[in-house]
Parts: sequence; C-alpha cells; structure tokens
Amino acid sequence: MLLNVLVTTSNQVAATSGRLAKITMLADLLKQASPDEIELAIAYLSGTIRQSKIGVGWATLQKAKTHVATSASLQLRDVDETLEKIATISGKGSAGEKQRLLGDLFSQATAEEQDFLFRLLTGELRQGALEGIMVEAVARARDLPARDVRRAVMLAGDLGAVAKGEIGSFKIELFRPIKPMLAKTANDVDEAGTVPANAVFAAVDLFTGAKGSKRTIVVNEHKAVHANRHQHIKLVIVVEINKGECHRG
Repeated sequence: MLLNVLVTTSNQVAATSGRLAKITMLADLLKQASPDEIELAIAYLSGTIRQSKIGVGWATLQKAKTHVATSASLQLRDVDETLEKIATISGKGSAGEKQRLLGDLFSQATAEEQDFLFRLLTGELRQGALEGIMVEAVARARDLPARDVRRAVMLAGDLGAVAKGEIGSFKIELFRPIKPMLAKTANDVDEAGTVPANAVFAAVDLFTGAKGSKRTIVVNEHKAVHANRHQHIKLVIVVEINKGECHRG
C-alpha cells in the first residue's frame, strides 16, 4: 500500500467530526491493506510505530526535510524497514547514519507525506482515530461483530494482531496481561445494575479510591442498587464470570 493512500485517509479522518463517517473511511482503507500491511496501517493511523523507539529527535527530523518528492512512491513497508534499521543502529557514528537514513526516507516523500511522517515520529499525529474507532473499523473491514473484535483485543492486547488473525483463536494466556475493555454508559443506576445473576459488583469512589460499602451500594442476585438515591455512585465495575473467563464491562 502506498503511504500516500494512508495519508489521504488520515487527513480526511482528521477533517471529519462524525464517528460513523470516520469508521467508514478507516474500514475502507483497511480493506485495501494486505495481511502483512494491516498492522502497519493500524499503527500509523493510530499515531504509533511498530518500533518501541528509534532514538531521533525533532532537530534530526527537521534536518531530514531537505528534498520533497514530486510523486508518491513510498510504500508502508519502505517506511517500516527504514525505521527498523534506524532503531537497531547504535555506537560510534550512529547519529550520522540515522540522519542519512531519515534523509533518504524523507527525500522519497511528498510534502503531505513528510508532514505526516514528521508528526507520526514526534507523537503529534492527532486525527481522531482513537482505539475505539479503530476497533469498530477493523470489525467493519472484516465483516465481524464489533463485540467479538473488542473481546479479542482485550485478550490479545494488540489490535494489529487481531486484525490479521483468526478472531476465535485469542484466549487468556499465562503472563500475557488482559487489556481493560471500556464499558458502555448507562442512563441510571437501575439500568447499570441489570446484568446476569452470576455477576460480581464493586463500586469505587473516584475521589477517595475507597471500595463501596453497604452505604454506597447494595448487591443482590440481579442488581446493584444505590442505597441513597441522593448520592452518586462514582464508578461501577461489573465482572462476569463465565467458564473460567473474566470480562470487565
């Protein structure tokens, strides 16, 4: 996939306020990515790179912008391969070699692509493609239920891996942390408390950090009911226990 295609979508997403419109744009792009590109596409659209760090700063990136390409030719793999080389360089003369590699990369990029790469590598790429939207886009691109994709991401901890893997293959594994999964909001306490009977409730006061007592929350088989309707439950965490797996909602 050409980097220019991704940059165009990124700019369109940044200029769009509607959540559904963003999801549609991102899903259409992900459908075009090959299996070995989709992880890179998701990472770059989310404002991250595959490498943990590459050891270059603002000044080095600024110096790399010496030549602008007149036509788009950079592939996503070209960017990743260059960043991988830069990340592995160390020792005497490494600064100069990193500068050379970055200069070569930027010289192949158009003005729009250079701006995108600069913001990507400085952590300033803000386009509204948050993880929640990316999860929905992956679900739509793969024609899968969003709930299944969210669950797989929670277990895998990596949206890129889920995007190209078998959705049902992700399980709880020893020594692999389960990623927190955001809950849906409820209109009132009654709605929030309507969950299966095998659920366990906990309430946490966001100001004090204290776990809820009988004054704060009453737990029965089916509902968590606030003892005093004139007070507020700051946060309710529901953990559903089913076949040895835990879901946080």
